[in-house]
Amino acid sequence: MKHYILVHGAWEGPWSWDYTRTVLEKQGHTVTAIDLHGRYGGAQSITNVTLDSYVETVVNAINQLDHKVILVGHSMAGAVISQVAERIPVKIDKLIYVAAFLLGSGDSVIEAMKRDPDGEFLPELIFSEGQTSVTASEKTWRSKAFHDVSEDRTLEALPLVDVAQATEPFMAKVVVTDENFGSVPKVYIRTAIDKMVSPKLQDEMLQNWNVDQVHVLQSGHFPTLSVPETLAELML
Repeated sequence: MKHYILVHGAWEGPWSWDYTRTVLEKQGHTVTAIDLHGRYGGAQSITNVTLDSYVETVVNAINQLDHKVILVGHSMAGAVISQVAERIPVKIDKLIYVAAFLLGSGDSVIEAMKRDPDGEFLPELIFSEGQTSVTASEKTWRSKAFHDVSEDRTLEALPLVDVAQATEPFMAKVVVTDENFGSVPKVYIRTAIDKMVSPKLQDEMLQNWNVDQVHVLQSGHFPTLSVPETLAELML
């Protein structure tokens, strides 16, 4: 049996993995959904939340274990798991990117979003005066993120994403090498009707690295909510 470490994307928390986690655990696997610090119950100010602090949280969790893990990242967490793999490649059996940012070295999440020809989420974001945090309206979440999610699950998620997200993790540049990050096997789960990270951008990012397997889901950006059982089957 495997140990899956699940890392949520921006605005989310470990709750976003609940439906997928249940399927994995029923198959006998161990699952840990990381709560990136500075989020739910976190003590840090949003101005202290950085990509490095996210990475440190995941690295610390994995280093407490005496075995390898399958490390899964959704959305922005793609940048996080890439940096984790750069730091501790020997601890990771496989990386799984779920509609996630698989960036080349020197790239950032915000730069990738800006060059996304079909990305509909970024233009709708509401930045704070100092550009240190960002939010989105309920209308944006419904039309650009949860457009294929059932109404009951959308109603569950909306209050949980109604928070300010630090912008630094979007702006920080990923630094990865062939020797470390490049040596870890990779799987990409592509979301075919995604409005936040469009299929075109996902295809572009798939050219950055050697990816061992690519799966396609007929899903928007949140297969964790719309088709969690199918997502779990692909992760298995």
